[in-house]
Amino acid sequence: MISASVTEIVQFYHLDPMNVVWHGNYVQFFENARCALLDKIDYNYPQMDESGFVWPIVDMRVKYVAPCRFGQEITITATLREYENRLKIDYLVTDAKTGQKLTKGFTIQVAVEKDSGEMLYRSPDFFIEKMETLL
Repeated sequence: MISASVTEIVQFYHLDPMNVVWHGNYVQFFENARCALLDKIDYNYPQMDESGFVWPIVDMRVKYVAPCRFGQEITITATLREYENRLKIDYLVTDAKTGQKLTKGFTIQVAVEKDSGEMLYRSPDFFIEKMETLL
């Protein structure tokens, strides 16, 4: 499957009062990695919009394994696991220097026709064909 990674340095504004990354910031980290992945397959949000579909996130899970701390360099990797009926993207957050696993999770997105608002139970044919040429 296709993967993309981004790196982040944990900033003060990422932290909660316990001096670890606030749990909600992992969603933003996932988003940054997901956009890198979508850029890699040339189907990021502008291309989705042009295709007539939006892909809202309908499910998400985050498993916190170890805390991220101020100044820590982390790598967030997004991997496309499913694309035929939905987009399932797995995420792995690791310490950039040691490779220690810090957090993992996934998101699920489904295709929705922009004009009608109708959710599809299968990815659009053009998207499946696009992915098959990339894999």
